Amino acid sequence: MATSKIIYSGNLRTTATHLQSGLSIITDAPTDNNGKGEAFSPTDLLATSLGCCMLTIMGIVADRHGIRLEGAGIEITKIMEANPRRVGEIVVIFDMPKNNFTQKEKDLLEHAAHTCPVAKSLSPDLKQTIVFNY
Repeated sequence: MATSKIIYSGNLRTTATHLQSGLSIITDAPTDNNGKGEAFSPTDLLATSLGCCMLTIMGIVADRHGIRLEGAGIEITKIMEANPRRVGEIVVIFDMPKNNFTQKEKDLLEHAAHTCPVAKSLSPDLKQTIVFNY
């Protein structure tokens, strides 16, 4: 089964529908690339997907090991490059809950983040800067 269906709405906007759930998201081209920037751009979604995947895999590991991860957050910064236009770096800054994590728990969670499927699917040319603030 297909994952999603995407329709071009015009004016550099798309609507993507997740076929299993029926939920939709809108993308706009960013203002620095002829768009309105009124929604996530496709490259914003790429960067955001990295953070969502990291937290999801960390959540799986946390559940498996009885670690409380609720309240963890991420700030994502996407850095574009030119020639060719592409995402050159994604900065991922974790704001971890004040749970007095042991070093073993930190190691498990950080390994999970670094090895999530999205992180492993991105080109090695794309720099991933990852910071954990405990």
